[in-house]
Amino acid sequence: MRDHTDLQAMNERSLSQQTAVRRATFSPSETKTLRPFSIWEISQFMFRVPADTLRKRLADDPSLPQGQTQDDGRQRWFTLEEINELRRRVRFRGKTLLPERPNGRAMRVAVSNFKGGVGKTVVAQHLAHAAALDGYRVLVIDFDPQATLTHSMGLVEVKEWNTVWGIMCRDLCREADRIAESFDDPDDCPYPSADELPEDVQSIGAQRVQDFIQRTCWPTIDIIPSCANAAFVEFASAQYRSIHKAWSFFGCIDRYLNELPDDQYDLILFDCPPAIGYQSLNAAFAADILYIPSGPGYWEYDSTTSYLGQLGDALEDISVGFSKLAADAGISLPKTFRDVRVLMTRFENNNPLHIAMLDAFRNVFGADVCQHPIELTRAVEQSGRFQTSVYEQDYRQMTRETWKRARQSFDRAYEEFLTTLLQAWRAEKAEPARMEA
Repeated sequence: MRDHTDLQAMNERSLSQQTAVRRATFSPSETKTLRPFSIWEISQFMFRVPADTLRKRLADDPSLPQGQTQDDGRQRWFTLEEINELRRRVRFRGKTLLPERPNGRAMRVAVSNFKGGVGKTVVAQHLAHAAALDGYRVLVIDFDPQATLTHSMGLVEVKEWNTVWGIMCRDLCREADRIAESFDDPDDCPYPSADELPEDVQSIGAQRVQDFIQRTCWPTIDIIPSCANAAFVEFASAQYRSIHKAWSFFGCIDRYLNELPDDQYDLILFDCPPAIGYQSLNAAFAADILYIPSGPGYWEYDSTTSYLGQLGDALEDISVGFSKLAADAGISLPKTFRDVRVLMTRFENNNPLHIAMLDAFRNVFGADVCQHPIELTRAVEQSGRFQTSVYEQDYRQMTRETWKRARQSFDRAYEEFLTTLLQAWRAEKAEPARMEA
């Protein structure tokens, strides 16, 4: 017979090997760094101008970043900081290289499905990296206690109070005080104030809004990380709800993000856990757009169907059962999304079953299915194995065509994602004008 002590012992053995795993997947120093990008990549995939045109512009203006030469001494390589400086300073035919960004707060996208292995983290990671290379400032939030996205961003030492759990503790303290202060006589409040909550909750609740955000090896991508110890957030949240029954637990992340300056980020991406619980409901309530990855098999289709039903039921239950509580907290119900999209992953163009499943998805979900699935290639397989995106992989480590095919697959998916994003931004920008009219 085996009990919790066996699990703890297995955990200890695994922790002792983490250093070796990090050396195998990251750099020998255990610090992940972002590689430079060649003029060929920048001209073809980012700026979309002929490489010779870009070279001539650099030669004509020595004050522009010139990059560093590698290998044969002819090819120049640039850091992302240098690429972003070129975006700000260079125009081609009068056209800016900066991405379109309507005014307003950052757009929030939840990548969610409760079927494991469908590529949630891979999709969130690649969308974040593609957006960063496109010139956007990105915040990613790792809701998954497996912390794969956190590790892929190069973070390995994360304390549980710096995760979503810490944000929920902070929110509980702030909401407890707000609710107590709403009574004419605080002694009449039937719920505890912040100073009556458990001491560990109070200590975490004292953190500032920016304390949860950490830098990554990508200069324009920040992260609110996760860690294995954050797995108990579901149990802790249930306990906190029992302590304070007027706490609108599903609005924690939305309230937190509303505290951030509108111009701090352009895009906020959520990598959700494979479950419908306190964390995934918080992600749903904070999201403007719901992105649902699904593999090309029947079980993935079946799981996606169940996910949609269960998430819909959970959101309906909250709308009905917590309407008074939400109204008191300033939350509008029912929860609405600007868009819901289904993205097929691990797709093989020459696989009849995959083609049939994509057709089935389109027959059922219609225009909600993304037109461009993520193709399964060698580069994509390596992406999952080594926790590096296609954008981080150096094309010199494989055939250029293999890398290019994978990159183009993700680029097509990203361009479609960006179209959805911009439509949501424009709609949000137009709403105040319609209301004033």
